[in-house]
Amino acid sequence: MKEAIRANKGFIAFLLLFGIFRTAVADWNPIPSASMRPNLLEGDVVFVNRLAYDVKIPLTDISLARTGEPRRGDVVTFSSPKDGTRLIKRIAALPGDTVEMRGERLLINGRQAAYTVLGNSTERIDTLGELAALHLREHSSEASYRIQVLPQVTAMRDFGPVTVPRDSYLMLGDNRDNSGDSRVFGTVPRALLIGRAEGILVSADIQGNWAPRTERIGMSLRSQ
Repeated sequence: MKEAIRANKGFIAFLLLFGIFRTAVADWNPIPSASMRPNLLEGDVVFVNRLAYDVKIPLTDISLARTGEPRRGDVVTFSSPKDGTRLIKRIAALPGDTVEMRGERLLINGRQAAYTVLGNSTERIDTLGELAALHLREHSSEASYRIQVLPQVTAMRDFGPVTVPRDSYLMLGDNRDNSGDSRVFGTVPRALLIGRAEGILVSADIQGNWAPRTERIGMSLRSQ
């Protein structure tokens, strides 16, 4: 064993450094579900900046220093406060905000977001088949991004009002009627944030023929 370690110490050092890099500096996150359509598709792999908000001790949630503040509209990865599962959603509300939804429309501190219709598409849900999907642009305070709604689906279109606690954030999926988010598991403490999703590294049609979706490579998530 000692001989094997000595002979491969360079490779072992590389693996250790790579592990530290991925758990403390940068990471990637595959998209397994439709909860962030239309901006993220199943089969996308996103680049995650782990230093966007905090420097943490590797493999822990212990912050050594804050490097930035999460903003409304950021797409972030985090550990679910319910069961620890890694999720990716959009920050809809910040600490101290009072949030509610009425008939699918988001209200922050009593101000209703503005909406622009972008177009139509379809989404296939196994138990329901092909459904009509409506794409909208949601303008909420300084944030503006695309969302999708599925009018034929029974969903939680009314929510709150709730006030976001200190150092916590309210998360929503962009696919509003097909997302398990803060409407289900509550607000997310800052300590559970992993990082900010910056862009798409690679993408493949995992629901079809696994062909690469080259047009999605390099797409920024900060301009959605």
